[in-house]
Amino acid sequence: MIAISLREIKAFFGSPIGYLVIGVFLVINGLFLWVFDGTYNIPQSGFADLSPFFFLAPWVFVFLLPAVTMRSFSEEIKQGTIELLLTKPLSVWSIVLGKFFGVLILTLLAILPTIVYPWVLQDYLLDGQVFDLGSVIGSYIGLVFLSGAYASIGIFASSLTNNQVISFIIAVLGCLFFSYGITVLQSVSALHWIGQFGINAHFNSISKGVIDTRDIIYFLSFTVLFLSFTVFRINQLRK
Repeated sequence: MIAISLREIKAFFGSPIGYLVIGVFLVINGLFLWVFDGTYNIPQSGFADLSPFFFLAPWVFVFLLPAVTMRSFSEEIKQGTIELLLTKPLSVWSIVLGKFFGVLILTLLAILPTIVYPWVLQDYLLDGQVFDLGSVIGSYIGLVFLSGAYASIGIFASSLTNNQVISFIIAVLGCLFFSYGITVLQSVSALHWIGQFGINAHFNSISKGVIDTRDIIYFLSFTVLFLSFTVFRINQLRK
């Protein structure tokens, strides 16, 4: 598993992909938070509040993570190297987890530079205002779990086709549905409980700074479920 993860990371940074992912994530968030006029501009708001970042970041990841994962298995299937990979003395779970953690590590490297934001915000504290570090830490933890959920959707989508574009589209639609589609279904139906199956409800809960085991179990279960779908699909290709 570790060997697969290292191979994935080397592939990311052996091409422009890794640098592009980190750069795009930081540039988009940086421009909206600090440069562009509008609702998300922190200096213009006059408040030491990182909530605009934790609103924008999930939207960026909806498109960025599918772009990273679209080649995970699609490229292997297209080039025929999936058979060679499956002949190695590794279980299918090890292969899938190796690719998953490779994507997750790249995502964490993209998030890491943003930890300077709370330090920068100290200059925007008003008299008597207290910086809510608990909610910031909770939001970062939620962002990591969110990344894992999106990555698992993307890897599963990549195992379904040898076309990277189709993989990207399926993954984006999957991320949108489980994050925002379920929220819409909740708002237009009488089934209010359905919102608990959506990613947003649990991400917003963690973002309040309270780490609830139900939210952690949800994210871990969701991620394992889609990775299990991927393992099942790869086993089908093996036959």
